Amino acid sequence: METSARIQKWFAENGRDLPWRHTRDPYRIWVSEIILQQTRIEQGTDYYHRFLQQYPTLSALQQTDETTLLRLWQGLGYYSRALTMLKAARACSGAFPDRYDDLIGLPGIGDYTASAISSFASGECRAAVDGNVQRIIARLYDLEEPVDKPAGAKSIKMLADELLDRRHPGNHNQAMMDFGALQCVPRNPDCHQCPLQAQCLAYARGTVGERPVKLGKTKQRKRCFHYLDLQAGHTRFLRQRPEGDIWTGLYEFFLIESDEPLTSESIRQALGSDRFEIGRQSKTYRHVLSHQQIYADFTVILLPGGEAAPPGMVAIGPEALDSYPLSRLTLRYLQDSLQ
Repeated sequence: METSARIQKWFAENGRDLPWRHTRDPYRIWVSEIILQQTRIEQGTDYYHRFLQQYPTLSALQQTDETTLLRLWQGLGYYSRALTMLKAARACSGAFPDRYDDLIGLPGIGDYTASAISSFASGECRAAVDGNVQRIIARLYDLEEPVDKPAGAKSIKMLADELLDRRHPGNHNQAMMDFGALQCVPRNPDCHQCPLQAQCLAYARGTVGERPVKLGKTKQRKRCFHYLDLQAGHTRFLRQRPEGDIWTGLYEFFLIESDEPLTSESIRQALGSDRFEIGRQSKTYRHVLSHQQIYADFTVILLPGGEAAPPGMVAIGPEALDSYPLSRLTLRYLQDSLQ
């Protein structure tokens, strides 16, 4: 039995029943693929349902605004995905495409996503290569080339194309993904129960735990955020984060980014005023992103009535806070402040 047939047989018996596997609508498949980037299935499924409830069609997504979209996305992380989705949606005229050549030119859609959507939606013969598929192939062929370098990635793609079942490319791709997620897992895979054991070179050579080869993770950058929770009576002040950094489009409190501890003088200089009182100060929060570790604290700053907020800040009442998309870090602070 050929490799793809073995994996598809395993998939028929062990594959996950996921909602986006019951449709060939390329729009819905696209939504699932973007949501599941850097997101666990368990968390992503709920967001998938909520997203389609609010944006059941491409047209509905095209007509939304960034703030509403980011508010829906809140808590899912990697917010640039949502903004890029909106750009891709607005770049479409008519229906969302289901062919690779039409998909690959859209914002946020690379080879993997275009291959996955086109194979699932229209049966196009494209091998979709994600991290799970990389791992399967690297072990099957005992590849020593780093998969996170161009030469290694090229080898993986070539072998993935050779393995592809051209009669059932969509089912093949889904089977490969689940096989990597459930059977050929990164650590301590159950090789004794693996249907590919007899043909796996890494198993034969005892190198399963060393495959795939990667050159290493990017060093994480440490950043120190001092947030000023400006308050004037029942009014608070937020500002929208600009492009070119994390959390683009989300709202936050006044930020001083500095490795130095926060002082009355640094607050005065940042605000350009000495008309304030320092209120409650939070604990330090540690927030880990893929390439950054953020250490943040929040200090309540009480402003006198009628005091103008710094430029770029939006004055909001307590009932309006839930209308703005906020980072998980800020939500943790707000939750703690209620206790």
